[in-house]
Amino acid sequence: MPDALPALRSVVLDTTDARGLAEFYRQLLGYRYRPGDEPPPPGEPDRAGYDWLVLADPAGSMMLAFQQVGHLAPPTWPDDGVPQQLHLDLSVPTTDDLAAQHERALTLGARLLQDRFDDPDEPLRVYADPAGHPFCIFVAPEP
Repeated sequence: MPDALPALRSVVLDTTDARGLAEFYRQLLGYRYRPGDEPPPPGEPDRAGYDWLVLADPAGSMMLAFQQVGHLAPPTWPDDGVPQQLHLDLSVPTTDDLAAQHERALTLGARLLQDRFDDPDEPLRVYADPAGHPFCIFVAPEP
């Protein structure tokens, strides 16, 4: 049996608007496009393939990718119907940061699904991104 284990390289989100969803997460997380995936200057056509775009955190260790699909049934969580299947967990160190990120997420196009801001054990909010994928922002101590 080989000693090398697989390495998680990225999380991939299906979407009917790869550029739009990549821009949402780029602004929300402060990630950068992989070279060649950047949007074009205003007025120029988008040369990066809309079928696959990649963002990386500033250190280049975490990647989030976006795969263009023709149709996507957005999750209906917390209602039954279409399960969330996957969600992203994002954390901030304080409730003040959670409040500030709430406003940013909504301004960028997120939709609030669940609000547990006042939970004394784990303040959190659950959102849907513009494509409908759920993601959480919660308070957790710095690692």
